[in-house]
This record gives sequence, C-alpha cells and structure tokens, in this order.
Amino acid sequence: MSQILSRLLCLFMFLAAPSYADVAEGYPFVAFDEGLRLAKSEHKPLFLYFGRYGCTWCDMTNKRAFVDPEVRRRYIANYVLVYVDTEGGRRLQLKSGEWITEAELGARLKVFATPKFAFLDADGKLLGATSGAKKVADLLAMDRFVSDKHYQTTTLPAFLRDELP
Repeated sequence: MSQILSRLLCLFMFLAAPSYADVAEGYPFVAFDEGLRLAKSEHKPLFLYFGRYGCTWCDMTNKRAFVDPEVRRRYIANYVLVYVDTEGGRRLQLKSGEWITEAELGARLKVFATPKFAFLDADGKLLGATSGAKKVADLLAMDRFVSDKHYQTTTLPAFLRDELP
C-alpha cells in the first residue's frame, strides 16, 4: 500500500510541477523585457518566437529548421532572440512599467496559435510576423526580409510567397 501511495505522490509532484514551453536548443533566447533592453543597447532587431509547451508545430520547427548551422549563425549574429511561452506565467515588465505575464503578452499581441514569429526593431516597432511550422528555407528567407530591409516595401507573408517555391 505504501508503495502505491509513494508512486501516486511522485506522479502528483511530477504533474504539479510547472512545465515550460519547448524552445529551440542552442540559442540564447531571453525574456521579452530583457530582449527589449538588449535590442536597444546592442542596436539589433528582435526576433520573437511565440510557442508553448506541447506545441507539435513548434517541435517540428525546432527539429527541422533551428538545428541548421546557418540558421543558428545568422539568428544569433543578427537578432536579440526572445522566446515567449504563450501559456506561461513568467512576469514581464513592459516599457510603460506595467507588469504582465507571458500569456497576457501573447493575448495582447493576438497570438492565438503557435508557433508565431515576429521581428521588431530596437524600439519595439513591428517589422513583420508570420505563423506556422517553418523549414530552413523559411527561416533564411525571414532573415533576408529583415537584413535586406524588405519590410520597408512589403509584408513578411507576401515576401515569403514571392521568395519560396
């Protein structure tokens, strides 16, 4: 009887522990508020990755696109990388001084499905956004969209339609 109780207690502790969203391995992702500060000081745009624990499409993107060495090199060199768990309870401080959770940030930015990717300039202005699972070619094209400043003349979805087969 005590062995069953012990196993149930272990199971309960496992299920009650906070779970975090999966993030692409090998990337220096930071919280949103820290990312805004770093973008200002490093004069880099932000790459926002909105995901959540158990997101099949996030996992697919992590395993088939973020593992690419060229993607890793470009994204680490060119952006401040921010990961937002759209179901997360981590508290963030906005530029206004207001404190909200990652889940509230996702709701405010109308992230209703994951993964969603967005690029912001160092002042927090949206440069472009797209949703859904991505391949290596998608992430490289998304980098070109920002690096080559195509956001000045078109939207990210339109750019991707024209760039990708």
